[in-house]
Amino acid sequence: MTNGAPDEFEWIASLRPLTKGDPAALALLDDAAVLPSRPGFDLVISKDALVEGVHVLPGEAPDIIARRLLRTSLSDLAAKAAEPYGYFLMIAWPADRDRAYRDRFAAGLAHDGEAFGVILLGGDTVSTVGPLVVSATVLGWTPSGRTVLRSGARAGDRLLVCGPIGDGWLGLEAALGRLDDPLGALVDHYQLPLPLFRLREALMRYAHAAADVSDGLLADAGHIAEASGLGLTVQLDRLPLSASGRQWCAGQPDRIAALAALASAGDDYAIVCAVDAAEEDAFLAAVAALGIPAAAAGRFDTSPGLRIAVGDQAVGAHRLGWRH
Repeated sequence: MTNGAPDEFEWIASLRPLTKGDPAALALLDDAAVLPSRPGFDLVISKDALVEGVHVLPGEAPDIIARRLLRTSLSDLAAKAAEPYGYFLMIAWPADRDRAYRDRFAAGLAHDGEAFGVILLGGDTVSTVGPLVVSATVLGWTPSGRTVLRSGARAGDRLLVCGPIGDGWLGLEAALGRLDDPLGALVDHYQLPLPLFRLREALMRYAHAAADVSDGLLADAGHIAEASGLGLTVQLDRLPLSASGRQWCAGQPDRIAALAALASAGDDYAIVCAVDAAEEDAFLAAVAALGIPAAAAGRFDTSPGLRIAVGDQAVGAHRLGWRH
């Protein structure tokens, strides 16, 4: 017990309600979970981590950290067209995080666990002399053989971008006090990105490949091209931008550099996907019906490499995305 904080087993017991009584979690009384098979479905698994001072700002509220962890982790499942199911949690606690802090973290988990229909299946907690480190391993289901991977793009497919690009980075700038954000929408987008599970049916019906935009649109679209053995041209002037993104671009002296910055910054948790050119309009109509901004912003081809353009002009970029 440090600073009134619960020990490992007290903490685990306090999280038991987050299992929703699912028998797979074994009431968090064991050191494993037992997942039953689901005939006709594939189990999709992804893992993400956040380090305080790297992925979240120092001093961020614990409930926001917990919710950001779940949301950024679940975004990987959304890009796979998976139905979310549950998660395993790992936390390395600094010694100064007391019971009240940990209770607020658990409240954040409870809030978004309910919002996205995911249950806690197990995990581990340890102490650390470094910063707070949290990690989630998320699990979801897709119909057998229907998982949307990065590797399925075909030559001639269009690059479709779903969700505004650049708002994650602009939100970080606003959170740091370097950008005006009177309504707090940009900061909210950065702190609490929304996994786009609403796209699940459209992705399964139309997308040959997909990825979420965590490291930057250029980087993550490039990952699809690389995994599919293709090249890609991205049109920066066709990216879907929010009103805030357009306003920021309009205030920059170099529009092309501004667009490149938004396309490489990351933390958007939009979804990029490859769709047959003949189904582009149908896909965009389906996404528009969900209220999600989207645009066709590129084309996959057999010429290796990633090319960036504005109109007919080829342009360069200082970087493609976040490098860990």
